Amino acid sequence: MPVILYVLFIVSILPILLAGIGNFMRARQFGAFDNHNPRGQQAQLSGAGARVQAAQANAWEALMVFGSSCFIGYASGVPLDSLSLVAMVFLVCRILHAVFYIADLAALRSLIFGVASACCLYIVYLSATAT
Repeated sequence: MPVILYVLFIVSILPILLAGIGNFMRARQFGAFDNHNPRGQQAQLSGAGARVQAAQANAWEALMVFGSSCFIGYASGVPLDSLSLVAMVFLVCRILHAVFYIADLAALRSLIFGVASACCLYIVYLSATAT
């Protein structure tokens, strides 16, 4: 199976992992988490807990863009094996993005977001130029 499909699966799990970290942060900040109104409680998070929630939201958004890019590559006939390196770069960027977000390293987070976005654009570019 092409590497890009493994990466797509891992990227789809990242927001779920961040949700788990968010639950831990809610329990730590509030003493427990409110399962009756979890989004209301999430909105009250501050500091690292709030940044985990923001990283999770961004991970869902990135999943949609990367998934669409993968589909475009597949549909245009780009050999998926040729996208392994760009997929791995994207994966590393998305992991670092979450780490930098939680650590409040905004400049690094923005830089790595740009690199990850460029990976998706590159896949679409290859798809557009495929013959």
